[in-house]
Amino acid sequence: MTESLDQLKAALAEARAEIGKVIIGQHNVVDHALIAIFTGQHVLVEGVPGVGKTLLVRTLAKVLGGDFSRIQFTPDLMPADITGTSVFNLKDNTFVLVKGPVFTSFLLADEINRAPAKTQSALLQAMQERLVTIDNETHTLPASFTVFATQNPVEYEGTYPLPEAQKDRFMFKLNIDYPTRDEELNLANRMLGAESPEAVLASGAVRQVLSAERIASLREALHQVTVRDELVTYIVDLVRATREHEAVLVGAGPRATQSLLLASRARAALDMRDFVTPDDVRALTEPVLGHRLMLRPEFEIEGLTIGELITRVLEGVAVPR
Repeated sequence: MTESLDQLKAALAEARAEIGKVIIGQHNVVDHALIAIFTGQHVLVEGVPGVGKTLLVRTLAKVLGGDFSRIQFTPDLMPADITGTSVFNLKDNTFVLVKGPVFTSFLLADEINRAPAKTQSALLQAMQERLVTIDNETHTLPASFTVFATQNPVEYEGTYPLPEAQKDRFMFKLNIDYPTRDEELNLANRMLGAESPEAVLASGAVRQVLSAERIASLREALHQVTVRDELVTYIVDLVRATREHEAVLVGAGPRATQSLLLASRARAALDMRDFVTPDDVRALTEPVLGHRLMLRPEFEIEGLTIGELITRVLEGVAVPR
């Protein structure tokens, strides 16, 4: 049965409330994570250790009723450690598939940029097609399969930059900043009692409000959100402008156009509207495009940042009325 847009809005509001019992602040990050899940996309999360990246994904899995697996990426991690492998069973004289942690609904790829490129690339087929090939046999992943890959800033020792092909498969790159003073004070006070975020999550106080089947049904309701032709053109022009800007070495591709369009529609629903506005598009431009762009070296030397570049791109494309 097709869900209505009102049912989607109610489900999103309920999920937000339950997540808020554990995650202090970080409202934009939570909203963007929900947008990615309800559009069937993946998220790259960057932040220094200790800001709640892992806790966020565990809470999402609990609230949205998905299986949860975690992979701790290290320099010696091999692709088979992610996908699984066939093991010979002496008793039955047959090979048995031992599935890896990728066979789940919510996969936390923790510190993904600590592993070399060949291991990072083991996720490519799974992320794009929700399929895994092991020993020439292809296996299907759940329709709700979502990767949340966390990474430390590239300046940290022992990290590898992600391949461009892999970064393009993430809808968003989200930066989790330090909490505000009031949020950190709230966290400190909760840690002194029995209401620490970890304790709240483990206690059962956080309810499961959705299931994988319900999420799949609610995704269909996004088609009821109106996107005017002028806004579709606006999105296309924004992405194309990144390829033509003098400061850009590598611009955003067609997958970025699709991501920005889907994300804008989901943001409208999250904001309890049945139509997309230019503000939806502009608010999501940096998290969707930022990790896909590469600056020319001479502009990097001058100190130009990706955020400043995107601001210039937004200023150069006419906003539809």
